Amino acid sequence: MELVMLIISLLLICTRTSVSSDDRLQVGMTVVRNAAALDAYCLDASLPAYHIHKGFGPGERNWLLQFEGGGWCNDIESCAERAKTRRGSTRLMNKLATFSGILSNNATRNPDFYNWNRVKIRYCDGGSFAGDSKFENGTLKLLFRGQRIWQAVIQELVSIGLKSANKALLSGCSAGGLAAYLHCNNFKTYLPATTTVKCMGDAGFFMDAQDIAKNYTQRIFYHNLVTLQGIEKNLDKACTSSISDPKQCFFPQYLLKYITPPVFILNPAYDIYQFHHILVPPSADPRAVWKSCKLNPTACRPDQIRVLHGLRDEMLTALKSFLSDSSSGGVFINSCFAHCQSESQDTWFALDSPKINNKKIAESVGDWYFNRNISKQVACPYPCDKTCHNQLGEGSTSD
Repeated sequence: MELVMLIISLLLICTRTSVSSDDRLQVGMTVVRNAAALDAYCLDASLPAYHIHKGFGPGERNWLLQFEGGGWCNDIESCAERAKTRRGSTRLMNKLATFSGILSNNATRNPDFYNWNRVKIRYCDGGSFAGDSKFENGTLKLLFRGQRIWQAVIQELVSIGLKSANKALLSGCSAGGLAAYLHCNNFKTYLPATTTVKCMGDAGFFMDAQDIAKNYTQRIFYHNLVTLQGIEKNLDKACTSSISDPKQCFFPQYLLKYITPPVFILNPAYDIYQFHHILVPPSADPRAVWKSCKLNPTACRPDQIRVLHGLRDEMLTALKSFLSDSSSGGVFINSCFAHCQSESQDTWFALDSPKINNKKIAESVGDWYFNRNISKQVACPYPCDKTCHNQLGEGSTSD
């Protein structure tokens, strides 16, 4: 009898688990029909799109805009390939988007933003919504119109209620997190002076750091990207006029001090993308010495851990002024091997979500946005943070 009851209990648990995983909000796609008037197109000339779930109750006049992530393309070959995928064409995208984490409409899963107007802006330009150029050669045509896509989407949202926002948060994950930094100042210009405007970059603080071979692989990648997609003219003018190489303003560490709305930096110190592509790109590890360490941080040798700590130290050095400033900025830098933590329910707000000083990510972001508490949290170096047990390996990545 006890065995039967145990089996029934396990079946009930499995059923509840299935229901809880399947009741995530699915939101349909809205194509921006007026985008053609701005010549705002995806790489393959399809129209841009977004997903919106309307706010309700006290959140009816509050808005959260979330840029989708998904890497970049920085040469004709990679962009031509990207144009044939969901990363370069709305025609090839899933027409439903899952809204979880910061996009959830469930008060127990997303206590501060669940009833806001929540928008996911689809990513199809390969340049963090910042480019404005095109390429044509025979039958091959690629449109780098990320800046115009941003303008087309924001103008449409303004027309359906954003112009009356009481509170607004511009956010994004990965390449979308970078876009949140790049467009934060411009976002404020579309809103009334009375609107509380803030911005958050999730896993978007990509570092201008040397790789293990002492090369600036990411700098070269970004410079080629900025040149190809015509991004430089769209970068913040205060930043570009104060730096010897204006292309460097594509890096948040150089742009940050010129962003005027309050900013929250949500980033793992051992971000999986930065670990795998900035610190130890394949070109810097031709013999795959780091392969086991990349697959599982517990397999890293002591000398490799020291190199990883160096990446963390470099990030904290780049943020030194921001961290010491007593003003309105927020920080959550944990020691998880992860990438993008705001859109996943497991990392945003769940029973076993990552914590710093007993604060989960959602609680820290909420404290910052609503001025409930000073919210600058930095975890001790790996492996002392025991809340990251569910983040080893590749983790959650949009790239």
